[in-house]
Amino acid sequence: MKVTVVGAGAVGASCAEYIAIKDFASEVVILDIKEGFAEGKAMDLMQTASLNSFDTKITGSTSDYTKTAGSDVCVITSGIPRKPGMTREELIGINAGIVKMVSASLIEHSPNTIIIVVSNPMDTMTYLVHKTTGLPKNRIIGMGGALDSARFKYRLAEALGAPISDVDGMVIGGHSDKGMVPLIGKAVRNSVSVSEFLSAERMDQVVQDTKVGGATLTGLLGTSAWYAPGAAVSAMVQAIACDTKKIFPCSAFLDGEFGLSDLAIGVPCVLGANGIEQIVEISLTDAEKAKLAESAEGVKKTNGLLEL
Repeated sequence: MKVTVVGAGAVGASCAEYIAIKDFASEVVILDIKEGFAEGKAMDLMQTASLNSFDTKITGSTSDYTKTAGSDVCVITSGIPRKPGMTREELIGINAGIVKMVSASLIEHSPNTIIIVVSNPMDTMTYLVHKTTGLPKNRIIGMGGALDSARFKYRLAEALGAPISDVDGMVIGGHSDKGMVPLIGKAVRNSVSVSEFLSAERMDQVVQDTKVGGATLTGLLGTSAWYAPGAAVSAMVQAIACDTKKIFPCSAFLDGEFGLSDLAIGVPCVLGANGIEQIVEISLTDAEKAKLAESAEGVKKTNGLLEL
């Protein structure tokens, strides 16, 4: 299993580190446009191999896509990160050009690859890859829902005073502060609805804290977060590499599912060796359907800013 990560910044480096530590990939290639940056990150990570007991080979390259040839999975993290006060949508002008160029270069050398998009605005960048590459829709996946759901579970465990291993929950919809749809009505603590433990007011607070999870961290850090995004990507890559058939909420291109078409948005997906192997059309309440439809309209509005 060969994995390429484009972008050697904080998210890309964290992603490469987590993949290597899990030791399911034979090789991870890190690519960046900054001279020597990816090579330095790769060398630094390789010097942890004996300490962290992994055998994954990590190599770095400055803009040489021939080094990515034969990649089974390619992760696109490149683009400018958010700064305090910025929305993910404000990044579209710069990041669209970057993602379009990067995806074309990756596919030139790895025509059978599966692409995971991390760059923001993530749903729109995923849609862009669908519209410009010609890859089958099962082989293009946006990361957002996996990260948003991890943040949701963190907030649920915090509110419940429970270990996070006891908690499960899912976020669907767009990867934006306004577009996320945390499914609080389906969230559980060891199969028991969280409504058995939390008041309606506390559950609403969990939902709101989840939706601004990225903005909260951007305000604290001065830039986008990287540990949780890197971990979310590595979990998705592992599901593909090991053909686990695990369900992740992730941005998938819809063609009638959930009553939506011609957009990529966060929905539950079974991930395996073929990428998205199934979109799981879970039942939603009328309120959840309305929120997902509203989120879809927001995503489509952002998609309309693209120059395809």
